[in-house]
Amino acid sequence: MAAEIENTYAEAFRSLFAEVLVTARDRTWLDHACSNATGHASSTILCDCEAGVASLLAPADTPDGRPGAVLQFHVPRFRKDREEALYQSLLKRVSQNVLTCPTAAAFSPMSEDIAAGRSIPLGRKIAYFGDGHEFEDRRHGRDVWVIPVLAGEFMLDRDFGFRDGVMGGNLWFLGETADSALDAGSKAVAAVAECNGVITPFPGGLAGSASKAGSNYKFLIASTFAEWCPTLKDKLGETSLVPDGVTSIQEIIINGRDLESVAAATYAAIDAAKETPGLRMIRAGNYNGRLGKSFIPLIPGQTPWED
Repeated sequence: MAAEIENTYAEAFRSLFAEVLVTARDRTWLDHACSNATGHASSTILCDCEAGVASLLAPADTPDGRPGAVLQFHVPRFRKDREEALYQSLLKRVSQNVLTCPTAAAFSPMSEDIAAGRSIPLGRKIAYFGDGHEFEDRRHGRDVWVIPVLAGEFMLDRDFGFRDGVMGGNLWFLGETADSALDAGSKAVAAVAECNGVITPFPGGLAGSASKAGSNYKFLIASTFAEWCPTLKDKLGETSLVPDGVTSIQEIIINGRDLESVAAATYAAIDAAKETPGLRMIRAGNYNGRLGKSFIPLIPGQTPWED
């Protein structure tokens, strides 16, 4: 029997994001570069950005004819320093995790944004590592910086584009057991991985510790969502929101290029997970419009935010 789909909505919010196309000699070294460049980037609560692998590319689809991956890096658009924050995230992550990875190179797949003036001069900044031996060149039909390194050369584009995106699309999987919630979430993550233009930034694509804004501790901006913690159901009594029979909840967070991409991934995730044995319900987190204005109804065609 399929799980109940709650007639609610996921409340996402706008981001500023950039994509970096990383290539390497083979999939092994590509995976190393991607893993390191997107590490410690699950949540902007205490990470500098949210990042993940948006797609894998065959050699025929990359500038230098090698295996590639498109990485996404998001920062909330409501940050006043959003452009600088994105710049610093890219600078640190590409210089420390892609440049250092054997055989890796970095390109910007966002040529339209660069042409429109929405770009970051990342190549020039990272090229200073060459200590005066760096040089500009034209390779693979692109304007690049080339940096001599011990392994040979590191190459990256001069400029990297950015644009507005979407963060915070989400689904919650309420299971009768820890296994059923995790199995449903894992199926959802696998389905999202097949969608274009989206990432799932948390470990393995899932968050087992959904947070709420604020805390009883004044020095924290977020804390555990106590009302939805199954082990607190008896302690909280009537204030608990956990349905009877639910002992574990997993969450998937989806960021992407636009609302349409995140919505398509949301529905793919629901379809993949809803028949999981022991899954009681699929719902989503929202804050009545206080976090963002990008709404995704879990039941297509419904507008539950207007009720």
